[in-house]
Amino acid sequence: MPDQLKFTTKTVDGKDLNGADLAGKPVVLWFWAPWCPKCQREAPGMAAASKEHSGKVTFLGVAAQDKVPAMQQFVQKYNLQSFQHIADEDSAVWKRFGVTAQPAYAFIDASGKVDIVTSQLSEQDLKQRLSKLA
Repeated sequence: MPDQLKFTTKTVDGKDLNGADLAGKPVVLWFWAPWCPKCQREAPGMAAASKEHSGKVTFLGVAAQDKVPAMQQFVQKYNLQSFQHIADEDSAVWKRFGVTAQPAYAFIDASGKVDIVTSQLSEQDLKQRLSKLA
C-alpha cells in the first residue's frame, strides 16, 4: 500500500474515511477547491467519468482551501454525489500527495503505483488514464 493512503479523515458529509481502505484497487483522487473556476468546469466530466467507471475505479474528491459548507454546496451544485469527497480543510491529504494547487489528480493502480498529475487534464486525457486504470 502506498504511504500516501495512510490517513484517516472526514468526508464533506461528516463520515469517517480511512485511506487504507482504498488500497489494492484502482483509485483516482481529484483535488479541487469550491471557488476554483477550472474545478467548476471539470466537475460535470468527473461526475460522468465516475458513473462510467463505477465498480471498476474508485473516485475520491479531495476538497481543500475552503470550509465544509462551501464544499457541500459544490458537490450539490455539480451533482457529484456519485463518489465521496474528503473535507481536507487543513490540506493534510493534499500535502501527502505533494499537491499545492488545484485541479490535480492522483491515479493509483491496484498494485499501489501512484501517478500524480498537477495540471488540468482534458476529458480525453482523463478518459485514457481511467481506461488504463480500470
